[in-house]
Amino acid sequence: MEAPGGAEAGEAEESDGRGHRHPIAEMLDLPFLPFCAFLGGLGFICVAFVSAWCQHWRGGFSLDGSIQTFNWHPVLMVTGMVVLYGAAALVYRLPPAWSGPKLPWKVLHGALALAAFILAVLGLAAVFRFHNEQGTPNMYSLHSWLGLATVLLYSCQWLAGFSAFLLPWAPAWLRALYKPVHVFFGSIILLLSVASCVSGINEKLFFSLKNGTMDYKHLPAEAVFANTLGLLIILFGVLVVGALAKPSWKRPDADSPDSCQPLLTAER
Repeated sequence: MEAPGGAEAGEAEESDGRGHRHPIAEMLDLPFLPFCAFLGGLGFICVAFVSAWCQHWRGGFSLDGSIQTFNWHPVLMVTGMVVLYGAAALVYRLPPAWSGPKLPWKVLHGALALAAFILAVLGLAAVFRFHNEQGTPNMYSLHSWLGLATVLLYSCQWLAGFSAFLLPWAPAWLRALYKPVHVFFGSIILLLSVASCVSGINEKLFFSLKNGTMDYKHLPAEAVFANTLGLLIILFGVLVVGALAKPSWKRPDADSPDSCQPLLTAER
C-alpha cells in the first residue's frame, strides 16, 4: 500500500504543471518486460563476448593448470557475479511476482544467487590453480583484492539473507529491519562485481599485449574487443541498478501477506 499522497506527489514531480507528464518522463517510463528482455539479451552478449575473447585470442579452455585453465576465470566471474547475480536481483521486479505467495520467487531468487556464488567460487579456483601451477604469486594486485573482497562480501550477503528470510527463527521485526540493508548491499555488490570484472579485463590486456606491434597502446583487435566487453558489462550493471531503483517497478510488498514471513513457514 502506498503512503497517502505518494502517487500524486510522484505524478506532480513528473508533470509540466498542467496535469500532463513531461515527454521525457513518458519516454523513460518503459514497460518492465521489454526492458527485461533487452537486459537478458545484453547479459547473453556479455557472456558470449567474454567466451569468444578467451576462445579466439587467449587459446581456449582446459583443466590442466595452464593458461587455458585461467581462461575459465573471466567467463565464470562475468557469468556468475554479473549476469546471474543481476538476474537474481531483478526477480522481485517481475510483474508475476507482485501477487500471490512469495515462496516461488524467494526460491528462484535464492537459487540464482547461489548459482552465481558457485560459479564465482569455481572462477576463483581456476585462477588460484593457474597461479600455483605457474609459480605466480596470488593476491598482489588491486584487481585480486577487489575481486576477493567482493566474493567474501557476497557470501556474507547470501548467508545473512538465507538466515533472515529462509530460516524460521528470525523475528518479523528483524527481517523488516534487515530487508533494506539487504537490498542496499545487493546493489553495492553488483557494482563491485562490475568494477572487479572491468579491472580484470584491463589487467589481462596489459599483461598479454606487450610484444611490439601488439602492444595495448596500439589498440589491436583484441584490445578493441575486450574494451567493448568492459563497456557492455558496465552498461549491464548500470541498467540493473537503475531498474532496482525505479519506484514503479518495485513489488508492492505491503499487499503480500507473506512478505515478512520466513520461507519455511510461508503459506503454500
